[in-house]
Amino acid sequence: MRKNFGAKTWLYPMPVLIVATYDKNGTPNAMNAAWGGVYDTNQVMVCLADDHKTTQNIKQTGAFTVSFATAKTVVPCDYVGIVSANDVPDKLAKAGLHTTKSEYVNAPIINELPMTVECKLIKFNEDGICIGQIVNVSADESILDGEGRIDAKKLDPIIYDGVTHAYWSFGEKVGQAFSDGKKIQ
Repeated sequence: MRKNFGAKTWLYPMPVLIVATYDKNGTPNAMNAAWGGVYDTNQVMVCLADDHKTTQNIKQTGAFTVSFATAKTVVPCDYVGIVSANDVPDKLAKAGLHTTKSEYVNAPIINELPMTVECKLIKFNEDGICIGQIVNVSADESILDGEGRIDAKKLDPIIYDGVTHAYWSFGEKVGQAFSDGKKIQ
């Protein structure tokens, strides 16, 4: 038997994405944006309200980065989501996060987050959907496997549970995409 909950924004898993930008003075900023993901081939999307400092920064600079919050960085990644740069302009420093300028776009890479998607702004939809063209993906060597690929287990990204408002760490591999289903054929 099933229990009905009505219309809820409960999709699993929801990645915890940290969107980083520079303001017009070159000051780095970041926010936690749990609503986002792949938009199209080589494109990402994040839902951003107009009143976010991050939104204004993206519109001014035309660039942003998206990094994955990890089990090791839960506290600072949650902090950048609950504190606004409109009120606390140095929130990255207060969170203990450090940045390096991307080589590809005018946006910061957060050093403590080992995987970053570097994007140039394509457009903002009228409903607050920010769409970015992926121009580079960078990863710290600490999360690479022996063949130089990103190892999801080493990355250890967290997911957001909108039902309980909890963060969960990455689980074990349970199958192989585009392969396991062939067992039925």
